[in-house]
Amino acid sequence: MADAGVAARRDCEKLILDGAVTVNGKVVRSLPVWVHPKLDRIAVRGRPLPEPERHIYLMLNKPPRTLTTAADEPGADRRTVLDLVNHPSRARLFPVGRLDYDTTGLLLLTNDGDFANAITHPRNGLPKTYLAVVNGRLEDDDVQKLEEGIYLAERKAGRTVGAVRTARVRIEIFARGQDRTVLRLTLKEGRNRQVRRMLAAVRCPVRKLERVAIGPVTLSNVARGRWRELTREELRLLREGIKRASAPAKKPRTPSDDSTTRSNARGVLARGVLPGSRHTPADVPPPLRQKRKARSMVRSGTPRGERANTSPKSSVEGRGTAKSTQKPVRSALATPHTSRIKAPKTTVASVRPASAAPKPTARRRIISPPKAK
Repeated sequence: MADAGVAARRDCEKLILDGAVTVNGKVVRSLPVWVHPKLDRIAVRGRPLPEPERHIYLMLNKPPRTLTTAADEPGADRRTVLDLVNHPSRARLFPVGRLDYDTTGLLLLTNDGDFANAITHPRNGLPKTYLAVVNGRLEDDDVQKLEEGIYLAERKAGRTVGAVRTARVRIEIFARGQDRTVLRLTLKEGRNRQVRRMLAAVRCPVRKLERVAIGPVTLSNVARGRWRELTREELRLLREGIKRASAPAKKPRTPSDDSTTRSNARGVLARGVLPGSRHTPADVPPPLRQKRKARSMVRSGTPRGERANTSPKSSVEGRGTAKSTQKPVRSALATPHTSRIKAPKTTVASVRPASAAPKPTARRRIISPPKAK
């Protein structure tokens, strides 16, 4: 409904709760309401919902003494940012975020509610960059305090309810004099008059403040008080910047992690698992690991049919047959795949000492039955 130009999002929610919206002829009074804009028939106070407008994305170089709002308060006659925009499509535009009355610089305008919410939502943390000229000399100690965060009063419903510490800020000093300092600030929050209040807390009130970038998009090719449409490349950079800013931060590696990795690698080689194998001992439970160790006994290396080397510990039994007491050799680099191959039984040829004579074969005596007389 907001994209179709009915009203603002909050006002559209109120219309639904008041029962002024019907979907396929049925009144809806609860949120959320899931509909398909092209398949469902939506009406507001009996009038069919108009087709959604084409999404428009504009960059405005906001001049001073201009309100960042769609309309001023009743009875006031101050200039707003929408008074500076006369787009041919006559689309219902609204500003993305806010800039103070005297702050200048980059301001985005659009009719895409999801895009505006992604830019301004604190969860995404898209950085905003400002150039500031302040009165007084901003010392290094004050810069460190601002970067680490300071406490600012929190106001709700027109009264102070406490103090909240600001998030980390990146500050670069361009020029520093006795009565003036030029600096650049990059922050991810968007509290009311946050930059001015932070600098006033360290006794350096702001003289001039201009926003020069939102994420990867910088203020360029537009004069003060003018506007232009964002290019496809700028839209792509903004969407990618939102994804990067909203992605969870990776845990930095520490020297202890590297030493643990090296020790694990040595243990993998010692346990007989090749690097790069799909299964590693760390992924295998201890009972299953023991079973794999038991199955990793491979044949001792003597091909079938060849004479085995006799061991000094081998014994000669019976008819000169020697039993080898040599244990099977376990491969030091047996992979889980080779460990599944059963070792073939090694054929050990009979061994007869040279001095030993062949043992005579015992003959059986055949006793014939007595002849009948």
